[in-house]
Formats: sequence, C-alpha cells, structure tokens
Amino acid sequence: MVLSFFKKDSAPGLDHVVTKSVSMLGDARHSFDLATLALLTKTDPESVASDIRETDDRINRAEQDLRSELVVHVSVHGTSDIGSVLGLTLLLKKIERIGDQAKNILDLSETGITLSEHRDAGLMAEERQVVSALFGEAAELLGDLDASVEAIEEFTERASAIGAGHQAKIDGFMTSDLPGREVVPLAIYYRYLKRIVANLVGIVRIA
Repeated sequence: MVLSFFKKDSAPGLDHVVTKSVSMLGDARHSFDLATLALLTKTDPESVASDIRETDDRINRAEQDLRSELVVHVSVHGTSDIGSVLGLTLLLKKIERIGDQAKNILDLSETGITLSEHRDAGLMAEERQVVSALFGEAAELLGDLDASVEAIEEFTERASAIGAGHQAKIDGFMTSDLPGREVVPLAIYYRYLKRIVANLVGIVRIA
C-alpha cells in the first residue's frame, strides 16, 4: 500500500515529507497542464515558460531540501527507518522526474513545434485531460495513508493501460509512411506522456 510503513508508526517525524510530496505533485501537474497547453493549442510558449521553469525549480529545491532532511533523519535515528527513508527518496525522485518531463514538453513547443492544427488535436486534448486527472488521483492516494489495496490496484491497472496506449501510438509512428516532421514530434510527445504516467503509477505503488 502507499507508504504503508507509516501505518506502523515506524518512521516518526517523517509524515510531513508525505505532505510536502503531495504539494510537489500538485506543482508537477501545474507544469504539465501549462506545457501541454502550449504544445496542443495556440498558446504562446513564452507566455507560460517562466511559470513552468520557476515551478520546476521549486520542485527541485523541495526535493533537495527533503532529501537532506532524510539524510539527517538517518544520521540521528540510525538505520531502523532505512526502509521508510529509501521509499521516500524514491518517491521524491519520481516527482522530480515528472517535473522534468513537463519541462521537456515545453522545450518541444519552444523549438517551434505546435500540434494545435493536427487532425487529431481534439483527441490529444482529451488525452491531456485524462493524464492531468491521473495527477489528482495519484495525489489523493499518496496523501491517504488508509488507501485500500483495491484502490491502488485499480489505479495501477487503468493508468498502465493508458501508458500502453501511448506506447502503441509510438510503435505506430515508427512504421508510419507520414513525413518525419510530423511523426517525430508526436513520437517524442507520447514518449513523455508514457513516462509521466509510468512515474505516477510508481508513486502510488511505493511502499
């Protein structure tokens, strides 16, 4: 179960790390929403770039600060909480990676790529909303120390299916007869989506 070690009160003093992790995940969702807005609509990338990069910096600083706290915790309390500390360290890294992937989507739009006029723009907008909703669900599961195994497994199965759909599209682009200037940006974008979803699954499954 999500961070189940806290149920056993085996890591006193670390519960605030979970709370801050939920906030970091909210920041990552904010960056994702803005970055995909710039890529999939006519929104000027420069109008959201500063916000995304500042948010990414905030996520990175939070990760570094919390990792430092975890190191201090181990030095003070010894190795009795090492499992909890390692789980939290991995959790923080996954959130930081999602922030990086959102920034990568922004980088794609800043190269001049836009998918706003693509024939599947409507479908991609819907897919964007689905992934954004997964952020919210993951944050809720992360923050709920009483989340059931069934809820976690249901999220995992559904999100993994979404990620598999992204991979199927990537596979299709690799064999497409369409020009590279069209399929390469799509393949890169869906690769970022797949990685984001995979990290969200990883976050809710950390125990």
